[in-house]
Amino acid sequence: MNYRNIYESWLNDERLSEEERAELLSVASDEKEKEYRFGGELEFGTAGMRGLIGCGVNMMNVRTVMRATQGLAEYVKTLGKDAMSRGVVVSYDTRRNSRLFAEKAAGVLAKNGIKAYLFDRVHPVPMLSYAVRYLGTVAGVMITASHNPKEYNGYKVYGEDGAQMSPEATEIVVKFIEKITDYLSVTAEETSALIQPVPAEVDDTYIEKLSRLTLSDEAVKECGKNLKLVYTPVHGSGYVPVTRILKQLGINVTVVKEQTAEDPEFSTVKVPNPEFKETLAMGIALANEIQADVVFGTDPDSDRLGVAVKDDNGEFAALSGNQVGILLLDYILTRLKEENKLPKNAAVVKSFVTTGMAKNICNEFGVTLFEVPVGFKFIGEKIKQWERSGEYEFVFGFEESCGYLRGTHARDKDAVVASMLCAEMVCYYTYIDKTVYRRLQEIYDKYGYVLDLNVSIQYSGLNAMKEMNAVVDALKTERVEKFGAFGVEAVRDYSASVRRTADGAVETLDIPKTNCVYYELTGGSFVCVRPSGTEPKLKIYYSVKAKSEEKAHAALKEIQSDVGALLERVKK
Repeated sequence: MNYRNIYESWLNDERLSEEERAELLSVASDEKEKEYRFGGELEFGTAGMRGLIGCGVNMMNVRTVMRATQGLAEYVKTLGKDAMSRGVVVSYDTRRNSRLFAEKAAGVLAKNGIKAYLFDRVHPVPMLSYAVRYLGTVAGVMITASHNPKEYNGYKVYGEDGAQMSPEATEIVVKFIEKITDYLSVTAEETSALIQPVPAEVDDTYIEKLSRLTLSDEAVKECGKNLKLVYTPVHGSGYVPVTRILKQLGINVTVVKEQTAEDPEFSTVKVPNPEFKETLAMGIALANEIQADVVFGTDPDSDRLGVAVKDDNGEFAALSGNQVGILLLDYILTRLKEENKLPKNAAVVKSFVTTGMAKNICNEFGVTLFEVPVGFKFIGEKIKQWERSGEYEFVFGFEESCGYLRGTHARDKDAVVASMLCAEMVCYYTYIDKTVYRRLQEIYDKYGYVLDLNVSIQYSGLNAMKEMNAVVDALKTERVEKFGAFGVEAVRDYSASVRRTADGAVETLDIPKTNCVYYELTGGSFVCVRPSGTEPKLKIYYSVKAKSEEKAHAALKEIQSDVGALLERVKK
């Protein structure tokens, strides 16, 4: 059937609610809108599914949520009675319909004879990951669209190890989902003995686990009570756990009260993404008012942390995810070494689009650095692998998109533990009469300046993903010798797991496949192009190494010009 037929079949189905029918009638004369809603299905991938909220097969709504959960339930049932009794834990953030979607997911699981633990209020991604591990469930579901605009929501599935579900298991779930062609046939239990609240001890033990990861107790004890830290949860789920762990450690925290409300409209910000300085604007304004030292902000599901610190002129500078990552990496390794607690087999994991500075820092400390594709599940897989083999001990993992993890309590990025560590780091540098900003400059002085930038090109429509992948595929056939003044030393085609050097040598990459082209440039710089897996954006990553910030910006401008010309060429 074409999209018009599917639209009409939904509209005339007596199982549709009056609210759903009214929404469909409101777009009856808008062919483009109808085509978007019914011209394709919301894709379920290794990151789950994410989309605009609304009625239709290509939208986030109770029908698509229940269909996805039915597919998950069918998978769980194949694992046996024990898996069904172990159950699935369901969490949600503050977005539109998040609680409703979570209840429907729990209800579908219960109708299939599967125990469902449901949080009684919003909880962050890392606490869902932790709950899966603590409760010993076979899977977890998180209702969230992370840092996306308010119009979006999403559905993420976690495996029994607390990491996002593996590609292999996801493939099985997807096959079950695709068998359900009648979306309106899936129903949920309203009440069931199989739907149980998540025990309060999960929250308590999570906080206790985090408190064991502190690295500078003496500095926190000396400076924490006098530290002026401003925190905004940006209307999200981080408010309770972030303030709880900071207060438990004795760190003074002032919250942006206007942004503590669980507001699904995120009415005080343009986009609830702490990567952007604009999202921290109210926090920075409050910090200036009370003469605070640092500003933190977390996104709706509290897996990303944004940070602003005072520069040498006393003005607040919003740090990039890469900058926070190298500061935390340097701090963690420094403190572990000072305390003689740095494992001989210590390992750090980062995504391959994250700053090249990490390699220099790890080399300095004799720590092995591993690169994985974008997606924290790949970092979680490394943790799982090393727990089994004992070959390495995980000490830190991070991504340039403001995602960080220390500890193995969770298997996804954790803005709660990152908030604790960043606050502790500020105390540590205060204790030794230094600022975080000054330490960042010392890192640049020691290893050379690195300018990291992520640029997104917005796509739209049903064919957005196909169009983005076509651009990346076209890049693989284009020979590029240089970007700006930087020669291309090698090109990595991650979809084929190969690396081709400028002199024609080819080597196999031992890394999960993903559609991405990565250009290794002279001096350790790089350019990388990939389609986002969670939103219709083509992402271009730049990492430029230079002797100074001024030279890095000049070089970046030239590189961007050449990349832009290349993209225009392959689009024709």
